[in-house]
Amino acid sequence: MMVRVFVLVVLLFCKPALAMETLRVLAWPGYASPETIRSFEAAHNAIVELSVVSTDDELWNKGRHNNGGDFDVIALNSVELRRFIDKGLVTPLQLRNIPNVRRQLPRFRNLASIPGLAREGHIYGVPFTYSAMGLIYNRKLVTETPTSMNAMWDPRYRGKVLAYNSSSHSFSFTALALGLPDPFNLNTSQFRQVLDKLISLRSNVLKFYSQPEEVVDIFRDNEIALIYGNYGEQQLKLLRAAGADIGYVMPSEGALAWLDCWAIMSQASNRGLAEAWINHMLTPGVSGQLTEEQGFANTLRETPNKTMRDSDKMFWLAPVEDVQKRASYWERLMSGAAPRPRY
Repeated sequence: MMVRVFVLVVLLFCKPALAMETLRVLAWPGYASPETIRSFEAAHNAIVELSVVSTDDELWNKGRHNNGGDFDVIALNSVELRRFIDKGLVTPLQLRNIPNVRRQLPRFRNLASIPGLAREGHIYGVPFTYSAMGLIYNRKLVTETPTSMNAMWDPRYRGKVLAYNSSSHSFSFTALALGLPDPFNLNTSQFRQVLDKLISLRSNVLKFYSQPEEVVDIFRDNEIALIYGNYGEQQLKLLRAAGADIGYVMPSEGALAWLDCWAIMSQASNRGLAEAWINHMLTPGVSGQLTEEQGFANTLRETPNKTMRDSDKMFWLAPVEDVQKRASYWERLMSGAAPRPRY
């Protein structure tokens, strides 16, 4: 009899744990800190399974796998969001279930006016953070502040440049360096010019990095003059915390800039929990932590000492002329081949 009572008590105490829902999150480094996850799990009696990506290509491949059934909620930029909408991988949001959108800065409240977030009257993404991709320079090796992204091709910095491992962004920022008017839509001739210039960049690049923390380690162990700052303010914060004497500039030809959002996958196993996650990420504590710990701007308040000035020329990310073509040539370039296009 005593054994039966003990088993009953154990089952009663285990029942809440067995009833816990799991939320599968796909995001970028630093977006969901351990503290943020713990507070959400405690508030919603849930378990969060976080997967982190380092490139848009990786995010696309993971996000679309199993027809999008591997994740419930995803962080992605407004351009990638369009691809996910096109393939039916994300679902329209019920903003009434995400009341913290009312806390956001005025520029982020009219979601339908932000390119890429709406389709046929439905909202698919809620802004979370944004940044420009400027040029980071080592004050000890670069004596004059660079004004152009073309500094990355300067022969003085051979083997002393870090660039980002991304097919789409690399073609676009190189197009800007060439002075092309639209970095997202390259015709045949322009594509050839950009590809040739990217091939010539390889001799200057010590490594094509993926993670922001990776840059700190490389910078510490090597003479690095210039870094393409794909993660913007996050990289600045990490490098300066490591004692690096660096500067940061927006190139004269303009800089790419991104807006990252939260979206819910069409096959989310618990839509309510996914909505609760987005709402949680828009609380002052969590969004403030993103800025304080990672250096990213958030959508609830203005970032002090922001590096993006109103006078800077920005090119907000937009769909490119041929995603697969860029990815294909980039893969061959990264493999060490000379991927000359055939025309």
